[in-house]
Amino acid sequence: MEKQMGVIESRFADLIWEQEPIPSPELAKQSEEIFGWKKSTTYTVLKRLCDKGLFQNQKGVVTSLISREDFYALQSERFVEETFRGSLPAFLAAFTAKKKLTAEEVALLRRMVDEYREE
Repeated sequence: MEKQMGVIESRFADLIWEQEPIPSPELAKQSEEIFGWKKSTTYTVLKRLCDKGLFQNQKGVVTSLISREDFYALQSERFVEETFRGSLPAFLAAFTAKKKLTAEEVALLRRMVDEYREE
């Protein structure tokens, strides 16, 4: 499975994930309303995402082969691996150098670390 999508593909994928299972004619109709796409554009982008192993279109009904959460978790993991040599602390240091965390975000991270330790 190819693990990357462009911005437009991501928005289209989110539309599918929000409404699946969705009949492909309904998906084409909504794509026209939301993105201004012709039916052929919808089917071209859908085919690309099916070829990437994210969705399937069987008997005119589109469903996912991977959940949105799993897809974005894999994408995040790949980013940290490729950009920070797999170091989550290096990623967090870079991320928080420009964006200060709120007290709630810090508390959430602490809870996540504590839960990880307990496992």
